[in-house]
Amino acid sequence: MKIIALVVHVQILVGLLGFSCFGFTNSYKEIYADFEIKTRDDPSVTYNYDRLDEVKKECGFVLSSASELKPDDNRVYSIRNELSFRNGDWDQEADGAPLMPFDDRDMVNNSTDLQSPLNLVSFTVLDVKLAHRSKNMVSVSGLLSLGITTNGPFSDRSYDISPQFEMWVGNSRLTVVFQGVYAESGESDGERVLCLLGTTNLPSRQPDSTDPWEWMKGSGSNYNQPPLLQDDQILLVLRYPKILTLISRAVRGEMKSLNKKSNLKYFDKIHISSQLGPFVNYQFGSEGVVSKACDPYPYHDNLMDSGIDIYKGFEFCEILQRFTAGEAFTIVPNWRCNSTDEYCSKLGPFVSVRDIKATDGGFNNVRLLMKDVRCEPRSVHYNASSARVSAIFRAVPPLENQYFARERTALNNMTLSAEGIWNSSSGQLCMVGCLGIVDAKAERCESRICLYVPLSFSIKQRSIIVGSISRINNRTGSYFPLSFEKLVRPTELWDRFSTSYLSYKYSKIKSAGAFLERSEPFNFGTVIKKSLLTYPTLEDTQAFLVSLSLLSEDLTLHVSAIPDPLPKVYPVRNSIEMDILSLGPLFGRYWSSINGSTLEEDIPFHDKPESTEKDLLMNVSAQLTLTGKPYGNISVLFLEGLYNPHVGKMYLIGCRDVRASWMILFESMDLEAGLDCLIEVKVEYPPTTARWLINPTAKISITSQRNEDDPLHFSPINLQTLPILYRKQREDILSRRGVEGILRILTLSMAIACILSQLFYIRDKVDSVPYISLVMLGVQALGYSLPLITGAEALFKRMASESDERPSYDLDKSQWFHVIDYTVKLLILVAFLLTLRLGQKVWKSRIRLLTRTPLEPGRVPSDRRVLLVSLVIHTVGFVIVLIVHSMNASQRPLRQQKYIDRRGNTYTLREWETELEEYLGLVQDFFLLPQTMGNILWQIHCQPLRKVYYVGITVVRLLPHVYDYIRAPVFNPYFSEEYEFVNPSLDFYSKFGDIAIPVMAVVLAIVVYIQQRWSYEKLSQTLNSGQVKLLPLGSKVYERLPSQAFEAELVSGANETVANGREHEDEE
Repeated sequence: MKIIALVVHVQILVGLLGFSCFGFTNSYKEIYADFEIKTRDDPSVTYNYDRLDEVKKECGFVLSSASELKPDDNRVYSIRNELSFRNGDWDQEADGAPLMPFDDRDMVNNSTDLQSPLNLVSFTVLDVKLAHRSKNMVSVSGLLSLGITTNGPFSDRSYDISPQFEMWVGNSRLTVVFQGVYAESGESDGERVLCLLGTTNLPSRQPDSTDPWEWMKGSGSNYNQPPLLQDDQILLVLRYPKILTLISRAVRGEMKSLNKKSNLKYFDKIHISSQLGPFVNYQFGSEGVVSKACDPYPYHDNLMDSGIDIYKGFEFCEILQRFTAGEAFTIVPNWRCNSTDEYCSKLGPFVSVRDIKATDGGFNNVRLLMKDVRCEPRSVHYNASSARVSAIFRAVPPLENQYFARERTALNNMTLSAEGIWNSSSGQLCMVGCLGIVDAKAERCESRICLYVPLSFSIKQRSIIVGSISRINNRTGSYFPLSFEKLVRPTELWDRFSTSYLSYKYSKIKSAGAFLERSEPFNFGTVIKKSLLTYPTLEDTQAFLVSLSLLSEDLTLHVSAIPDPLPKVYPVRNSIEMDILSLGPLFGRYWSSINGSTLEEDIPFHDKPESTEKDLLMNVSAQLTLTGKPYGNISVLFLEGLYNPHVGKMYLIGCRDVRASWMILFESMDLEAGLDCLIEVKVEYPPTTARWLINPTAKISITSQRNEDDPLHFSPINLQTLPILYRKQREDILSRRGVEGILRILTLSMAIACILSQLFYIRDKVDSVPYISLVMLGVQALGYSLPLITGAEALFKRMASESDERPSYDLDKSQWFHVIDYTVKLLILVAFLLTLRLGQKVWKSRIRLLTRTPLEPGRVPSDRRVLLVSLVIHTVGFVIVLIVHSMNASQRPLRQQKYIDRRGNTYTLREWETELEEYLGLVQDFFLLPQTMGNILWQIHCQPLRKVYYVGITVVRLLPHVYDYIRAPVFNPYFSEEYEFVNPSLDFYSKFGDIAIPVMAVVLAIVVYIQQRWSYEKLSQTLNSGQVKLLPLGSKVYERLPSQAFEAELVSGANETVANGREHEDEE
C-alpha cells in the first residue's frame, strides 16, 4: 500500500519595525562653528583669557574698591562651587530693547488655568585660573543661561559651553560664555564680586517695526532659523555676600550691553536674583532679629493651647529634616477669620498673585515649601535640649508645580528667610521671617513663624507638622495668621519614631456605634453568615500587638475600583488607597523584634484575661484617598469608627478638608476645626473563606449627612474594588490562577483520556473510521495548537502603560505556578498530537477506501461540503456577535489592547480581533456541529464516535462555563486576560451565555447519539411525515461498501491486500 504522510506547514510572520535614528540639529547653530561644544570638567579643555585688558577696563569700578586677597588654599573650590547657582530669577527694564522673544502659542489668551511664563537664570563657574591672579583679583570663566519657560526649571547645561540661542514653543533660552575677574571688598560684612565680559549670539530684532520679533509670525525657515547676531559686548556683574546669614544670603547681579543704544545688538539692562547655595555654611548669630519675634519664648499662640501633645525629645533636627524634605505643606483656609474680605483673603505676608486671589481665602492647591533647612543641635543638659534652625519658606501658587518651585532659588515677595530657636521645654520652633531680599537693617523681618511636631493624632488632627505665620506687630499691612500643616502619610509612620512616640485619640466612636446599630438590624441571614463565613480578624496564635499589626495589613486597601453597580458606559478607572492609621491601642505597625516585647504583649489574644465578646468590636482610624475627577471634593477622607470582624464591616465617621471661600467656611457653624465631619463611610470586606464562591472584592459607600440644599452636600458614592488578596491568601498556593490552572490540568487530562478511548475504539471499528469528520478534528486541533504555535502566553506581556496596577502577590515568581503552566502546555501538546494521530487514521482509512473503489470516488466520505457549511454558519454567527456586541456597547469607547514582545516591539490588538479570538473558543464548544452535518450528508449506518469520546469532550468544553456560572461574578473589566477559561467582558460569555452555550452543546451531543443509534432509513422515516420531508431520501452514493470477506470472494488477492494493510496500520 502506498503510504501518504500528512505534513502541516505553519509559518509565523513577525514584522520587525526598524526605527531610524534622526538627529535633530538646529540649522541656525551653524553660526556657532567657531565655538566647540566643550564640557566643564573635561581636563583637555582650555579656557582663553584673551580679553583681560578689556575686562580690567570695563570692570575698573569693581577693581578700584577691591581689597587684597588673602592666601587661601581652598579658593578655587570655593569660587567654583559657592558662586554657582541655578534657577534664579531675572527681569528686564522695559525701554524698547528686549533681550529675546518667547513663543506662547501653547497658551490660551486670558486663560486662568495656565501658569505664567517664568524668567529663570543659572550661572556656572567653569574655570578659576590662579596663574592670572594679582593682589586683588583672580581670572574666572563662567557660563550664564537665561530663559523664559512654562515647562519648569532648566536642566544643568555645564556639559555644553557653546554660546547659543534656542527657542521652541513655550521655551526660549540664551547661553552666554564669560571671562573676567573675581574680587572681594570689605571684611566679613563685605562682598564677593564677579565682573565678566561675555560672548553669545543674540536673536536679532526687527528694525523700524512696532513688533521687534515680527519674524516669529512667519512660518518655515523664518521661525526655525531666526536671524542671529554675534555679540561680545556684554557685561555681567554678580555680587555675593561673604557670609551666609539671615540678612545676607541674596545674590544680586546686572547684565547690560556695552553697545550703543542704536545698535541692534543693544538690549535693556537685566537684573538677576538668587541666593547662596548649599556649599556655603550658614552662620547663626541673628539673635537680635530673632528676639523681635520670639522674646519672650515660647510665644503663646492658638496651637500652644490646643491640647495637642508636642514632641520634646532629643531628635528634633532629624525629625524636622525628615518631614520637610518631601512634599510641601498645605495651607489651612482662614475659616476662623471674621473681618473684611481683603484681610481674610490674604496669604499671610506673601504677595497674592492672580490665582491665589481666585481661591478667596480657601487657598485650594496653594502650597508652602520649607527648603534649605539648616538645624544645629545645641548641648543637652538636665534632660533638656535645644536647637537653632534656619530655612527658606516659599509660597507656591496653585498653577505652579511644587517640585519645580523647590528648584527655584530667587528671593522675592513669595519667600521668607527664617531663623529661630527650638527648646525641648516647650517643643515650639519659633522663627523670625524676612520677606524677599533683606537689607542690613532687617526692616522686612516682620513675620513670626511657630512650628510644632505633634505626637497625638485624632480625626481632626492628622498632621505631623503644624505651624502658623503671623505678623509681629499690627501696623499697616497686617493679615490674619496663616496656618499650615503637613498631613501624615501612614506609610511614613512604620518605624521607630511612630511606635515610640505617637498615639491616637478616638473621639467619634459613639457616633460610629449609632451608625452601626442603624445599619445592622438583627436577622437570621446575619447569624447564618457569621456561622459559615470568616472575615479578617485577630490571630489567636500571635501576640496581641503583633496580631493587631497583621490585621491592619489585611484591612489596608491599595487597589483600583469601579462604580457599584457597574454602569452601562465603560467605567473610568479610579484608584483608592485606604491606609489603617490605628487599630485598637496600636498606632502604625508593630514588629516585636524592633519594638521589643513584654510579657503582656506576648500573651496570645485568646488568652488575654480581659478578652470578651465586646472586645472583638475594635476601634479603628484610617485615611481614604480617592483619585479621579468625580471625587475631587472628597479626594481625602479622615476616618474613625468601629470594625466588626464577625461580618467584616467597618462603620466609620469621615472628615474632609473643605476648600471653599473663607466666608462660606465661617458661616458653616457645624464645621469641626474647619473640617466637614458629617460623613458616614461603610466598608465591606470579602470573607477569607469561600472566596471561589463569593466575589473577593471590597465595597465602599460614602454618604453625606447634610441636606441637599447645603453647599457642602455631595451625592452618595458607591464603589467596588477589583479582587483583593489577604496576607495569608497571598502566601497560599491556591489563588484564582492556581485553581483555574488545576482545573485546566484536570480537563485536559479528561480530554486526553477521551481521545485515547476513541483511538482504541476505532481499532475494532475499522469500517466506521472514514465517517469521522476531519473538520471536527481540525477544530479541536486548532484549539490545541494556537497556544503552541503563537506562544502568546510566553512571548507577550501586557504593556505597563495599559495599567499601573501592581498585583498584591507576584504569581509569576512562584515555582508552583511555573509547574502548573508547564504541565498545562505539556498536556496541550499531548492532546494536540493525539488529535493529529486520530485525524491521520481517518485520512488513511479514506485513502484505503478510495483504493478499493477507484471508479466510484463519490462513495468515499468527503469534508468539503461540511467545511463549507461550517464556515458559512460560523461566519454568520461571528457577524451577528459583532453586531449585538456593538449595540450593547455603543456607548463604550473602542478599546485597543497593546502587547509588547521581548524585543520591545509593540503590537496593537483591536477589539474585533479580541472578539474573534474569543469566538474561536465558541467554535470549539460546538465541535460536534461538523460531525452532525457530516452524518446527515453521508447518511451513516454506523457508530463512528464512541460515546465516551463525544460525551466526554462535550463535558470538558462545558466545565469552564459551569465554573464561570457558579463562581462569583468578575468585576475586573481591565484584566480579563488573566482568566484561563473565558473572557467575561464579552457579551456572549455572559451569564446567559454560560447557560445557552452548554444547552446547545448538549443538544449537539444528543443529535449525534440519535444519529448513531438509529439507521438513516429509520431516522428519515420517523422525521418525514406526509408531504413534509425533514431529511432527504436515501441515496446509494454513500451506501456502505461490501464487507471485506465478500470482497475476498470476488477479487482474488483482496484478502491478502487488506490483511497487509491492516498489519501495516497496526505497525504504525
